[in-house]
Amino acid sequence: MTDKSNTSLAVTLFSEILTNEQLIRSRLGRVLPKGMEISHFSALNQLASSAAERSPAQLAKSFHVTRGAMTNTLNKLEWAGYIHVRPDWDDARRKMVSISPAGLKARDAAMAAMAPVISEVVEELGEDRVRAALPVLRELRMKLEKDG
Repeated sequence: MTDKSNTSLAVTLFSEILTNEQLIRSRLGRVLPKGMEISHFSALNQLASSAAERSPAQLAKSFHVTRGAMTNTLNKLEWAGYIHVRPDWDDARRKMVSISPAGLKARDAAMAAMAPVISEVVEELGEDRVRAALPVLRELRMKLEKDG
């Protein structure tokens, strides 16, 4: 493959991925519970899937966002009562974050609202095609994270 066609292929791939991300965020954003944003759901989902507390810096790193952006998201979640934020007993400069019972309920409500939308897309594309796409998307993500 020539450099020109390789570049064209890469641009097309990234263009499709970015457009898909915008469309997915828009579609899911419309069905999320009132006041919840994708970033809120993502943080709650990560905290719910791990019993361990996380620091804001750890969360920012895992989402590939700035600490400021993560602090903004966490402030909104704390205000809503969805997370608990406490000082780190070993290092008073840091904070530790955990999900609250209300946060678990909000995350579950969001999952229930999103499930039909996600299932419909997978059904329309076909499970086999979606499964076939996952390894390529996963490998791309891992490469980008490594080069990051």
